[in-house]
Amino acid sequence: MQSLIFLVVFGADLDLAKSSYTQLSPEPYQPFIDKLDLKQFYSLSIPKSYLYCTEDTALPQGEWGCHPRMSGRLGLFRLVQMPGGHEVMFSNPIGLAEKIIVAGRD
Repeated sequence: MQSLIFLVVFGADLDLAKSSYTQLSPEPYQPFIDKLDLKQFYSLSIPKSYLYCTEDTALPQGEWGCHPRMSGRLGLFRLVQMPGGHEVMFSNPIGLAEKIIVAGRD
């Protein structure tokens, strides 16, 4: 039920929140605690982009949020921002698709 409330608060009307909620599934915990050696990934010389939804509060905004703490690990990257929250794929799929195209250019 928290996800349904989350969707309503962050950009979805009640009908969209209900239909989105039926498509969500629990996220496994193990990936959060597994240690991965990503040094080789971070050192790749391929272009990198980071899509930042400015209203995403799944993690606290600022120093401990996804951006810049996690995005900064990419080294040189293109920052693509858009309004929206953590479930923007439901609340604004067209806008998200357009930003993914921007992130993938070059």
